[in-house]
Amino acid sequence: MTVRAADRQRSGWVFGIGAYGMWGLFPAFFPLLKPAGAVEILAHRIVWSAAFLAIVVVLVRRVADLRAITARTWGLLAIASALISANWAIYVYAVNNGHVVDAALGYFINPLVTVLLGLLVFRERLAGAQWVALAVAVGGVVVLTWQLGAPPYIGLGLALSFALYGAVKKVVPVDPRVSVGVEAGLATPFALGYLVFLQHDGTGTFLGSGAGHSVLLIVAGVLTALPLLLFAAAAQRLALVTMGLLFYLTPVMQLSWGIAVGGEPMPPARWVGFGLIWVALAIFTADSVLRSRARRNVRRDVHGGALDQPATAPDDRGGTS
Repeated sequence: MTVRAADRQRSGWVFGIGAYGMWGLFPAFFPLLKPAGAVEILAHRIVWSAAFLAIVVVLVRRVADLRAITARTWGLLAIASALISANWAIYVYAVNNGHVVDAALGYFINPLVTVLLGLLVFRERLAGAQWVALAVAVGGVVVLTWQLGAPPYIGLGLALSFALYGAVKKVVPVDPRVSVGVEAGLATPFALGYLVFLQHDGTGTFLGSGAGHSVLLIVAGVLTALPLLLFAAAAQRLALVTMGLLFYLTPVMQLSWGIAVGGEPMPPARWVGFGLIWVALAIFTADSVLRSRARRNVRRDVHGGALDQPATAPDDRGGTS
């Protein structure tokens, strides 16, 4: 590996850890936004992230990309906007209502739901180990359903909304900085309308809970967009398998916060359910690493040298709330 490639990989690790670490710390941040409710917080995340990303798009000189977006792509971006907004809303509700562990479950099972969508929607083929991982994961969800007395709606809602979002983004041929900005921009009129209604109704908190609260709501938008930008930078520099492994940093931090700080209950059956999910992830991750090494060995044989392939293009499918 050349010195330049090594520097790019090191910076990729910094960007990746920064992105996933910020997402992992969100359970500590969103409770600071009370007394704002989940929907009001969602609206501010949309409005202020759209404003922040608009500035970014101008600074990186990508405004011309907007004119190149086709009608079909606009439609796909509208669907992506609805899905990511739903994901954000579920996540904020979970964090601010004592369900951080359930949110962590959603992001633990998200890669497996993505694999399932690949099988059902994109007709991708699964290897034997991947089938085993999915079967074990389903067993974990069954145990959690039995323990809760109902399906884990928050975890499943987060996993499904983000997996569907990733499936849509898989076919969107737009720079991630532009696409995420467009997604926030498409939702902004609805978010602004809701915020105006709240202020007119006297139930909004932006102007009536002090300057510090107003600043935190604005910062929520910036913190929504910034990890996505860090992720895009990391994806340009690191192998996809590395990005996949880093992904688990977020739910591990969320789970730790929910148990250690939030004091959320973890009865034995819940540990069993999570344990099955972790076994499924271990099988899936080991299979992915082995396949990546095999492909790298083939490329080494063909090109006569070791290769460390980064992701081919920046992508925001591995992001979270």
